[in-house]
Amino acid sequence: MSANPSEEPVDERVRRRLRELRTEQGLTLAQVAERASLDISTLSRLEAGKRRLALDHIPALAAALGVSADELLASSPGQDPRVRGRRRTHDGLTMWPLTHRGPAGGLHAYKIHISAQRRTPPGELAVHDGHEWIYVLDGHLRLLLGDDDFTIAAGEAVEFSTFRPHWFGAVDGPVELIAIFGPHGERLHLHA
Repeated sequence: MSANPSEEPVDERVRRRLRELRTEQGLTLAQVAERASLDISTLSRLEAGKRRLALDHIPALAAALGVSADELLASSPGQDPRVRGRRRTHDGLTMWPLTHRGPAGGLHAYKIHISAQRRTPPGELAVHDGHEWIYVLDGHLRLLLGDDDFTIAAGEAVEFSTFRPHWFGAVDGPVELIAIFGPHGERLHLHA
């Protein structure tokens, strides 16, 4: 690859950006292929440079990755290490992103504030693919895992499979924590 991105051939740049964006979002080849209405082997060959990129691939691939065609065709943005995601609030949780959508295997870290009012679990606990890691910074976290009911104090960490029904909330006041979610957990906690 050339040192100057403007000298990089467009097809190489698009293949590189395709891999970068897919990895940043924690998406598999199969997921992007399905979203772009492409055969997975076609997408694999496009990424590997074993198939020529056609102009009609660009809009479908950009849409599958949730970016504009210009973003897919552009050089990679500069590497500013600061994470500038906006906070999101949903169902008593306020979440600040602590990671970029980078190559961490689709895992993302968040600082989370749990409102003191988030004390009552839903009728049905969530189950999804993945694993979650939580470290309590302040307060007492209530963690339901299947039929088990745990109180996690400040300075304690938990890790669990999200195939097990789960929910977390406050015990006796607000809670501050750091959590690491995979893509399924991120969607559940941010958009459920």
